[in-house]
Amino acid sequence: MTETVIEERVTTKEDQWRERLAQQERSGLSVKQFCKERALTECSFYAWRKRLRRKEPVRFVLVERGAARQEPAMETGLELVLATGERLRIATGVDATTLRIVLDALRA
Repeated sequence: MTETVIEERVTTKEDQWRERLAQQERSGLSVKQFCKERALTECSFYAWRKRLRRKEPVRFVLVERGAARQEPAMETGLELVLATGERLRIATGVDATTLRIVLDALRA
């Protein structure tokens, strides 16, 4: 017998607006048209965009310890492109807990 676990995630207003901003960019619609179709005010849209842009982006730094060594090429299973243009490559077989910690840090 298999057990199915459904995880519910509480979505904050900040998360909702991040997703709306991303949807607008992907849609190719003007802000005015996007807001009209979703019954949002342009004022709210621009206020949230400004608010979310003020937060410092997550920065990643490569840290090497000891002598440089040649690592085998890592097969990329997934690549996230952040709003800042930075890319996060996630290898296949990555530990789910580690990935969740990284994604939570990106959202913070």
